[in-house]
Amino acid sequence: MPHRWIRWPRPTGLAHGADYNPEQWPEEVWHEDVRLMREAGVNLVSVGVFSWARLQPTAKTWAFGWLDRVMDLLHEGGIAVDLATATASPPPWLTHAHPEMLPVDAEGRRLHHGGRQAWCPSSPVYRVHALRLTEELATRYGGHPALAMWHVSNELGCHNAHCHCDVSATAFRRWLQRRHGTLPGLNAAWATDFWSQVYSDWAEILPPRPAPTFVNPTQRLDFARFCSDELRDQLRAERDVLRRLTPDIPVTTNFMIAGAKNMDYASWADDVDLVANDHYPDGARARPHVELAFAADLTRGVAGGRPWLLMEHAPSAVNWQPVNVAKPAGTLRLGSLAHVARGADGACFFQWRASRAGAEKYHSGMVPHAGTDSKIWRDVVALGGNLAALAEAAGSRVVADVALLFDWESWWAVELDSHPAALRYREITLGWYEALWQAGITADVVPPTADLDGYRLVLAPALHLVTDATAARLAEYTDGGGHLLVTYFSGIVDENDHIRLGGYPGALRELLGVRTEEFFPLLPGATVAVHHDSPGPEWTAATWTELMRATTARPVATYAEGPLAGVPAVTVNRHGDGLAWYAATQLDPGSTAALVSRVLAEAGAAPPAEATGGPELVRRRSPHADYLFALNHADAPAFVRAGGTDLLTGTEHPAEGWTEVPPGGVVVLRTVTR
Repeated sequence: MPHRWIRWPRPTGLAHGADYNPEQWPEEVWHEDVRLMREAGVNLVSVGVFSWARLQPTAKTWAFGWLDRVMDLLHEGGIAVDLATATASPPPWLTHAHPEMLPVDAEGRRLHHGGRQAWCPSSPVYRVHALRLTEELATRYGGHPALAMWHVSNELGCHNAHCHCDVSATAFRRWLQRRHGTLPGLNAAWATDFWSQVYSDWAEILPPRPAPTFVNPTQRLDFARFCSDELRDQLRAERDVLRRLTPDIPVTTNFMIAGAKNMDYASWADDVDLVANDHYPDGARARPHVELAFAADLTRGVAGGRPWLLMEHAPSAVNWQPVNVAKPAGTLRLGSLAHVARGADGACFFQWRASRAGAEKYHSGMVPHAGTDSKIWRDVVALGGNLAALAEAAGSRVVADVALLFDWESWWAVELDSHPAALRYREITLGWYEALWQAGITADVVPPTADLDGYRLVLAPALHLVTDATAARLAEYTDGGGHLLVTYFSGIVDENDHIRLGGYPGALRELLGVRTEEFFPLLPGATVAVHHDSPGPEWTAATWTELMRATTARPVATYAEGPLAGVPAVTVNRHGDGLAWYAATQLDPGSTAALVSRVLAEAGAAPPAEATGGPELVRRRSPHADYLFALNHADAPAFVRAGGTDLLTGTEHPAEGWTEVPPGGVVVLRTVTR
């Protein structure tokens, strides 16, 4: 089905809002909520996300009166509604009547009601009741003037991504029959002659469960694919009901793109009319703003470069990390506008009013427990003014001439057990992304299936699982004059997790002009010096080295010590009209930055503007204007050599002058291009 990509009709400009849970509060609070929303510039709220038990108190009764009044009240206040299907958490009466719909973990334990998402993604019982609720809501509210968008479920797969029950086992077998066709086809794909695992009947196949030793890796990989597809099918089922009854209302759901391993969001993107994401940085990270940028760029990549919506982030602390770090004054604004800089057409929060009870009562809200005489509220109101001032940038697109490939299937495959080393795919990828960020480069973080035309440089960190089609696409990109940087443990296996024989890096060996005989991973804490042919100090490597020789490539760095002394560590190969670089080791952050700077220079990729003091620079572009976002995460002023009208202050800056960005500040310079 062709993707529609409807732009939601309201609000105009950039969205500002939150999850709104009026059912948790007395009705007299609702009028105060709307008054405060208007004060803060809120124009969009998600309603009803966890309200199934309120909407359907029993199997045979419905209670929509309270939601009628909420919808009317928000409409009167000029606030648009992203109305949830409320299917995220079934009510106790449903799980009590049908305990067979509860999920089962890998050890066979039935998980019970009392938290949220207490349902098996393959359960036909759950599906029937969820679609009935969806149809009731669409029928009742499809024509309501407050309705701007539908919100399917909530964070699908956050707590129930994998279910190992008998119902899931049957669904898994059906999925496998569609994928592999025949039992001989499955046995070949799973290499079941290893350890006497040959299947003679479909009924013998189970989801991966605890075994005496390592479980078949292709079975685990296929189960990961199946689980993602089952959740995607639930999204599609609810979406189809909504489209049938309200074809002109866009449909979304909230992804968890940067941190959720279990859902292949690149395959889900075409199932929604607008990609929306939830993002919560790890308070323990030294540079959380870099991880935020990575998450935003990956969300934009999943969205195919189109504007997207930040559906949830925290006004301050969350409630579920080991230490829930609060955000200093101004950080709420800085982080929100960083998302907008990288393509978000709005910044919404979880949640509007901090809960006074329940498991998330210590999660911050736009209206905190302390009320409006608070740091959080002042930051919320300031952000509302900023988003209103940036309204004209809505719909513009981020400009990037570098791409970084991110692949959920490689994530699953890299982190299977019985590998040469325990590698963390997301951290490897994030490390290379941080080197780009430090160089001031905006990158599109895209799936391997993305169109690579127009990028000066493509990075492929730990692209472990490579299909023939992906290998051909990378070769075609390079042959056409592109610059490609591939890292270790890439190209090693095919889509069935079978080793590509003949030497590593397998599918990419000819393109990179190298051949690795053997992996030489390093023990934790061990490092080796790396000598390179460019100015500057020697590099340092850890975690991974390879016994490699250059076939057609030219070594640019070699190991300076250890058993591989003199062996190439980094190479570059001319392939067609382009260059293919290979980093066969894990360089330390400083060395990674040095290599990336060299590759960027060869590719002709540069930051969007000249700057001092290390500000984050991102450019969004519309048919009529450019918007240069400059964000300063440092404690000292930064300067950018660019001019235009600062949309946040109205100040005019000369075109070739230096514009100051204060500590913790943001400047958005508009230049008219028509």
